[in-house]
Amino acid sequence: MAAAMRGAVDLSSLRNRPDPAAAPASGGAASSALVRDVTDATFPEVLELSRTVPVVVDLWAEWCGPCKQLSPILEKVVVELGGRVVLAKVDVDANPQLAQGFRAQSIPMVVALLAGQPVPLFQGAVPEQQVREVFGQLLQAAAQNGVTGTVTPDDAASDEDTETEPALPPAHAEAYAAIEAGDYERAARAYESAISENPGDSDAKAGLAQVRLLSRVQGADLQAARTAAAEAPHDVDAQLLVADLDVAGGHIDDAFERLLTLFAALAGDERTPVRARLLELFQVVGDADPRVVRARAKLASLMF
Repeated sequence: MAAAMRGAVDLSSLRNRPDPAAAPASGGAASSALVRDVTDATFPEVLELSRTVPVVVDLWAEWCGPCKQLSPILEKVVVELGGRVVLAKVDVDANPQLAQGFRAQSIPMVVALLAGQPVPLFQGAVPEQQVREVFGQLLQAAAQNGVTGTVTPDDAASDEDTETEPALPPAHAEAYAAIEAGDYERAARAYESAISENPGDSDAKAGLAQVRLLSRVQGADLQAARTAAAEAPHDVDAQLLVADLDVAGGHIDDAFERLLTLFAALAGDERTPVRARLLELFQVVGDADPRVVRARAKLASLMF
């Protein structure tokens, strides 16, 4: 497994980063012994750790809806493995050198480190069963490479987190359970119920936008979608699908520019579904994101 995929990413420039103790703090501290936030500065620690225990690297970003669906699954499976695997979480926006080193063209992207060597695992949000299968293959490869150590779980930290973390509202809990099961329609209904109960529930609105996106792109063929869009530049449905796929893959600016260009080329009622999709994708990415701010301003200028 490792030999087949080695060379897909280049981490050589990150092996000799400054001593983490001397570097300014960046990002969050490790949340536990098994699930850690990793930065450009602290990456050498997990690279060295991978010589003892397999390290799974989760490349994510705050604006990435599929990342938010995948990360809890990764954390759950890692914790259940009881120290045989460590999860290193990398915010690609805050850590551009790591994003470049792993050649993260789209996220979520999941890579393993075995004895200091990168082993790409998968891209995109995948079901829990597939995560378990891939991790099983990773442990087999680790054993073949003599990487069979373990890390002692920080049970005290986990218990403290459990005690202090507020319970999710029932509709949100239902939505999360549905997402984990891959049932995006049920998740959407749960979020709609939450919004009906509390029209100001911004988390539910963002969650609804995200699961609608996941539902639309589920099973879509990216290459076929791009070909269809290129052949029909004014076909609204074709352009909307590619924009959805771009956002799901982390190509936010490309998606927004595609839809803004289409909006400018259309007139009257033809513009309505394009504007509606843009507004929904703005919710997926987050209103405070600078890319959303720029795109929203351009959309406003096109409307008047």
